[in-house]
Amino acid sequence: MSLPRSFKETVKARAARDPAFRAALLGEAVETFAAGEADTGKALIRDYINATLGFDTLGAAVSIDPKNLMRMFGPRGNPRLGNLSAVLRELNRREAVHLKVEPERLAGWRPKPDDLGTPNVLNTAGDSGRLPGPLHAAM
Repeated sequence: MSLPRSFKETVKARAARDPAFRAALLGEAVETFAAGEADTGKALIRDYINATLGFDTLGAAVSIDPKNLMRMFGPRGNPRLGNLSAVLRELNRREAVHLKVEPERLAGWRPKPDDLGTPNVLNTAGDSGRLPGPLHAAM
């Protein structure tokens, strides 16, 4: 009976044969960062790097020492925005994907005057729909 492979070996084998899996892993990492979950985002990027090109190859491509990259995406790492952007740009280029973050309105959310820093000018029942002040004066 053979022993089961480790999680890292399984992820690496799947990433080697499945481009959709690699793209999904990278996309999930970016979405996780955008959601404010930096520790999970770093772990996902670290898993992606280990499963694909490795830290040595990535370091050479982005001109950052591989050991610094390992620290950056480690549990106590704190990547600077410039370094994170360089890494994500290189990973996107190698994967030939375009990742983007799209806004998604939360269910039941309505802006309050404080949310936008301006009075609420949304059309409400009985409102003419015209914006206040000089914006309509010239029309």
